[in-house]
Amino acid sequence: MDLTSILIGVLAGVVGGGAVVYLLLNSVMKKRRDGLLKEAEAEAEAVKKEKMVQAKEKFLQLKEEHEKHVRDREKQLQQGQEKIKQRESQLSRQQQDLANKEKQVDGLKRDLEQKLSGIDRRKEEVEKMHQKQVAMLEKVANLNADDAKKQLMDSLRDEARTAAMAHIKEVTEEAKLQANKEAKRIVIQTIQRVATEHAIENSVSTFHIENDDVKGRIIGREGRNIRTLEEATGVEIIVDDTPGAIILSCFDPVRREMARLALHQLVKDGRIHPGRIEEIVAKTKRHLEEEIIETGKRTCIDLGIHGLHTELIRMVGRMKYRSSYGQNLLQHSREVANLSAIMASELGLNPKTAKRAGLLHDIGKVPDEEPELPHALLGMKLAEKYGEKPDVCNAIGAHHDEIEMTTLFSPIVQACDAISGARPGARREAVEQYIQRLKDLESLAMSYQGVSKAFAIQAGRELRVMVESDRVTDQEADSMSMSIAERIQNEMTYPGQVRITVIREKRSVSVAK
Repeated sequence: MDLTSILIGVLAGVVGGGAVVYLLLNSVMKKRRDGLLKEAEAEAEAVKKEKMVQAKEKFLQLKEEHEKHVRDREKQLQQGQEKIKQRESQLSRQQQDLANKEKQVDGLKRDLEQKLSGIDRRKEEVEKMHQKQVAMLEKVANLNADDAKKQLMDSLRDEARTAAMAHIKEVTEEAKLQANKEAKRIVIQTIQRVATEHAIENSVSTFHIENDDVKGRIIGREGRNIRTLEEATGVEIIVDDTPGAIILSCFDPVRREMARLALHQLVKDGRIHPGRIEEIVAKTKRHLEEEIIETGKRTCIDLGIHGLHTELIRMVGRMKYRSSYGQNLLQHSREVANLSAIMASELGLNPKTAKRAGLLHDIGKVPDEEPELPHALLGMKLAEKYGEKPDVCNAIGAHHDEIEMTTLFSPIVQACDAISGARPGARREAVEQYIQRLKDLESLAMSYQGVSKAFAIQAGRELRVMVESDRVTDQEADSMSMSIAERIQNEMTYPGQVRITVIREKRSVSVAK
């Protein structure tokens, strides 16, 4: 056999074998496909039956819910019908009751008409008898009825007038007596309802320290620290043998408080030297101003006073550091406010307006400048400037009778001011005179040209005057001290001696950058 025949035989065998394999695979695949189709059909039939069961269960559930809803609805309708029947029965009973009452009213009406007819007949008989009696009286008295009536009315009028005058006089006397008793009752009750502690202001404060080593640091080398502190605050600082204490002496409570706070900050910080002292004093001054405003706000909140101008609030806060004859001005003003509110309530007036006027009645004592006006008139002008009502302004200006009282709040504030100041121990005249003398000393020194600061210390026995070095020479400083001493001798009354110290200091400051 040749190669071609062999190849043909092989190809024929391969083709035949492939055909046989194809037929076998096709037969197997057809059987598997038929099996899968049967399985799918069986599974689909099972899913169909399951879904039908679920649908039937859902239908039965919805049907049961619907039937339940229908039963509930029918039950509600039955209850509504029963209520309607009950209501109808009640209405029928009420109609029957109304019919019975109408019958009773008709019977009462007939009885009343019969009684009225009988009364009319009796009235006619009484009228006839009255006419007969009047005729008989006219015949006996020889007067007709009108003349007799006129004489009787004149007689009764005279008697009534006399009795009324006597009654009016009695009522007037009783009213005066009752008014006097009522006024005393109101004043006593007002005083009893307000009890404020009184603290007499002194001109010295004590600053406590932990140990005596701090005293040396406060004094500084050659006393420069304590001199700087005294010059910056205007307060005399007394460092003696008293253990654990330094005395701050000044008539102005604001200066004393500023010096106390500055000392506290310096001791706490530990750095005490002239530059640091000046820095702390400046910060303390700003902090004290903020505290003054906060005190004014707290006072207004405590008293329930709203809408007060910011400047008036600041003045109220400054009262904390002022005294009136030794009596703290803020405590005095708070007391007058409370007294005025109570008294106004007793008299049927507006207590808020009275309380406002009582709090502000002494703001003329704490202005930024010291004008020549009395404090009552100055306070009235300040209140007018910052938008207070006329009633409040008049009460402020008239509480010392500088102007005429035009409102009922003015005598109330005047009386309450007197009540607050007249309590035993509330005021002290000598302190006010002493403070005024120290103020006069400082004012006299400040009237000279070139003076930057003036402080009265040592209880008024020494006056320290700081002058500007570029405006006052050494010779002029000597002359100024002599001139101030001469004016004090001629113009003022004071015990003992007053030492005048004029301080002229030049500072040259440069900054290296």
